[in-house]
Amino acid sequence: MPNRPKSILGQVLTGAILRRSLIVTFIVGSLLNVINQGDSLFTTQPIDWIKLCLTFCVPFLVTTYGAYSALMAQKP
Repeated sequence: MPNRPKSILGQVLTGAILRRSLIVTFIVGSLLNVINQGDSLFTTQPIDWIKLCLTFCVPFLVTTYGAYSALMAQKP
């Protein structure tokens, strides 16, 4: 199979960029969940699981889009 260069989207969703996106997602998503659902997390109030999941999706999408945009700006 020929050695083809990865597409920009393929570069963003693999390797170091994906690892950095996941780290940022964990840190920022956790912080935002504590801010937004602190009452539910630390008391007996029910947790809104949809909001919890979406709160992790947003930083992942923002970080990944930022990396994608930076690579597109460098593309000749």
